[in-house]
Amino acid sequence: MTTDEIELTGPVALCIPDGSALNSAARGWSRQPLHRANLDGCFGTNKRWDYWAVLAGDLVISAVYSDIDHFGLADVYWADLVSGETGGKAILVPAEAVELPDIPGSAPLAIDRDGLDLSMIDGDTGTTLRAVWAEPDGRPARLDVMVALPTGHESLNVVIPWDDHVFNFTSKHQARPASGELIIGDRRWEIGCGGSEAWGVLDVGRGRWPHEIEWNWGGGAGHAGGHVVGLQFGSKWTEGSGFTENGVIVDGRLSKIGRELDWDYDWDNPMRPWRVVDPGGQLDASDATVASCRPRRSARRRTHAALRQAQPCRRRRVRQRDPSGVRHVVGPVEHRRRTRAGLRRLAGLRRGGPSALVSPKVSAMGSPDIWLGPNS
Repeated sequence: MTTDEIELTGPVALCIPDGSALNSAARGWSRQPLHRANLDGCFGTNKRWDYWAVLAGDLVISAVYSDIDHFGLADVYWADLVSGETGGKAILVPAEAVELPDIPGSAPLAIDRDGLDLSMIDGDTGTTLRAVWAEPDGRPARLDVMVALPTGHESLNVVIPWDDHVFNFTSKHQARPASGELIIGDRRWEIGCGGSEAWGVLDVGRGRWPHEIEWNWGGGAGHAGGHVVGLQFGSKWTEGSGFTENGVIVDGRLSKIGRELDWDYDWDNPMRPWRVVDPGGQLDASDATVASCRPRRSARRRTHAALRQAQPCRRRRVRQRDPSGVRHVVGPVEHRRRTRAGLRRLAGLRRGGPSALVSPKVSAMGSPDIWLGPNS
């Protein structure tokens, strides 16, 4: 796979020294996180977050720790794709209650207040995700997961520059093995144990965003002919910037896709199959959904899309059509919109609002059929 985008190979500051604008040398992508997000000043436009998802068969978990200048958000969420049961805990806190480092992964992220004890701790071999909370019905809950970082495993890191004053650095990690447990009351799920697969997904964001934005994001992980395959796709928010967040990871090695991908799906029926295609012929991912949902808010209320969350409730198998043997590459796909009005509504909600925004960024869970073209 090929790209004409600039590949960065050494550490670089995201902004110029006073933090007021994008550093021109920061434009580019890399295989490891190299950007130092010196987002000084410009209060009200800075967004910092670490978002984790764990995909463990019929169980999906997410956790987020974020600072969006005006306030902080912390959240843990889980969903059983078979029963449709969901739960978790979200808190909205003053911005000073959360702190994210300029260099992602260089300091622990932790908060213990308002009924949620959440930590994300990075080490040489991976990231430990822990959380303790009580479900709305009073059941005690605990999450303890280790997301491994195999030696040499690459991620997709890129700056999307809308202009010199509005930009975002994103670090997307796919196909990182996960293991641990989730306990809700007297029920326990083992994650990544007994031969079952589980994968960690990380979305790091550091940047200054426009008041309105629209995006697609998708990805997943699985096995193909004895190889570990990770997928990372995005669109809409990157268009016109000269950079994409598209790539395929095979056995920890990233192949960057520099073109925008074509996304085909039904906005009004997001659980129908999705398809993501490289117009240059390097990739064709056909997604057949494995979970149906009961949306908490109607998908037709598009002005509320930034607060919409799909609630999965049924799983089914799909037939693979790729002769190379890709099997069960499972992950989320989404179409989201964020508006200033949506964030104003969120800022006024002490209960329910944060969870609606930061719980799993999932519109449909799927098992894509993958075809890697002759130029891959």
